[in-house]
This record gives sequence, C-alpha cells and structure tokens, in this order.
Amino acid sequence: MSAAPAGGDPAPPPAEVLTMGRVGVDIYPDQVGAGLEEVTSFGKYLGGSPTNVAVAAARHGRSAAVLTRVGADPLGRFVRRALTGFGVDDRHVRAVPGTATPVTLCEIFPPDDFPLYFYGRDPAPDLLIDPAELDADAIAGAGLFWVTGTGLCREPSRAATLEALRIRGRRRHTVLDLDHRPVFWDSREEARDQVARALPLATVACGNLDEWEVAVGTRDPAEAVRRGLDVGLETVVVKQGPDGVLAATAGTVHREPPVPVEVVNGLGAGDAFGGALCHGLLAGWDTAATVRFANAAGALVASRLSCADAMPTTAEVRRLLGDPGPAAGPGGPPAGEGP
Repeated sequence: MSAAPAGGDPAPPPAEVLTMGRVGVDIYPDQVGAGLEEVTSFGKYLGGSPTNVAVAAARHGRSAAVLTRVGADPLGRFVRRALTGFGVDDRHVRAVPGTATPVTLCEIFPPDDFPLYFYGRDPAPDLLIDPAELDADAIAGAGLFWVTGTGLCREPSRAATLEALRIRGRRRHTVLDLDHRPVFWDSREEARDQVARALPLATVACGNLDEWEVAVGTRDPAEAVRRGLDVGLETVVVKQGPDGVLAATAGTVHREPPVPVEVVNGLGAGDAFGGALCHGLLAGWDTAATVRFANAAGALVASRLSCADAMPTTAEVRRLLGDPGPAAGPGGPPAGEGP
C-alpha cells in the first residue's frame, strides 16, 4: 500500500524506472592484474546489479528509483547517500535491523576474468523484502519495472518478486533480468524452476548465454529467443559477449555486433546495457536502435574500472556510436535509427 508523506503533501509521482533487488558496496582493487593477496589499495563504490541499472537509467535523464533493503550500518548510509548523489530516488530503500549491508570484492584480470567474492549475504537485506511491504502504486505506476533472477533465490524475496510481477500485471516494459549467480542458489534446477514461474509474468527478458541456458534449457541463441517468445515475452535479449547481442520480438530479429574497446573491467557492462535498454524502451525506439545504444553503453563501462560510478551519459554513448548530434527526443536515438 502507498501512503502520502508526513505532513499531508502528495506522494511524488512514480519513477520512470523502478528496479528491485540486489544492492551492496563494491570494493574494487586499484591494481589491475593482481590477485587480492597482492592488492595494496581499493576503491569503494555503490553496487548491486539492479541498483546499477537504476543509476545507468538516471544517467540518461530518466527518473529512477530502487526498491531494496540495506543493513542498519554505515555502509547502508553510504548506499543511500550514493543513490541520491547519482540522482536515484531512495524512498523505497529501508534498513533492516540486525543485518549487514553486503560487500563484494573482485579481482581484475582483463580482458575476461573478473572473479567476484560476496560477503554479508547470509542473510542479505535485499533478500528480506516482504510481499506485505510492497508499494503497489509505485510498482504499477512505473514506466518500466525491473526485477532479477537473483531476487528469486530465497524467501521472502522470492514471494515478493513474484507478487511484484503480479501487481505489475504484465504492463508494458516489465523486465526480468535473468542475472544468475550460482553462489546464491542450491542448484541450477532450482533456479530454472523459479525463473520459469517469473518469465510468463514479464514482457521483456535479458541475459547472457549461461543465464538463458538456466532459464530455458538451451545455449543456442536462436532457440533461446524462440523459447522466450513461446512463454509470452514480447522482447527477448540474448547477450553473447564477443559475438554481440541477439534481440527479437514476435515480428523482428536483430543481431548487433560487439563494439571494440580495450576492456578494463567487464563487471558493470551488463548493468550499463540494462540502463540503456530501459532508456531505449521508454523512448519508443525500435529494437535495432535500442540494442545498438545499449550495446555501446555496455562497451563503455567495460573500458572503465568501476560500475555505478562508470555509467555513461547519453552523450558519451552517442559519441562512441559516431553520432554527437543533438538529441531527437528523450536522449535521442542513434543516428539514422529510431521509432
């Protein structure tokens, strides 16, 4: 249920982009190519995939908010301060007493090895979101609603994620990011069973080949698209790393080649892709324009060290695409393309 803020002021309007789920603090080494046992200094950044997606969407001028939970600790305060600093609404972020805000460490071995180490996720506050706490008006009213496969890995987050999708009622731009992290699941079979419950409640799903294999049982991109459309998705996005992106609707199929960059840290690329995908969907661009823009946004972040802090602006993405001209709408479609 929604309530007006204290003092009788009207509730602020729903966000254009509302994401739900994982949040934490990323502790990334300053030394690239070194194991954690050799690293001597680190940087502290806002983290968590759906949180990064909201930041990325805000960088493209979208009003964005995150529905999540943090620990009642200094890092939880850091998360909220970082969100508002990025222009992301933190009204749906609450602290859970007795829990710690999760921390994620990584090692950086370009171009394709970035091991992650998760701490403080047992229990993670973001997995303690209860269905009774959901703001139905915010979920139903958002221009785009984004949930993740990770949100299905434990109760009560699993029930809350499914209930949020039911509240959403398959409104346009209801996105399931497959976001499979094996460390959070007891088995791939359990993950597949739970994702199978969520897929028919979404209108858009995106993920890499491993995540689609968990979700629908195949690593073949074209077959993953077919199976995704068969369960009722309107848009299916398959990220293939060095082979680019395959995206499809019932009437279109688009293959987008990779954007060549010098990779520094690939961990935030998928989240930058996600925020740009939100932007293109809300702008009404066609599939080709949306995926082209999102692919370039992901490439830009892969060429940078951090995740949330590294999310590109619309102008940066357009420059990478060779289109520095004025926007033709909310952020403007890539040159020569659009609705």
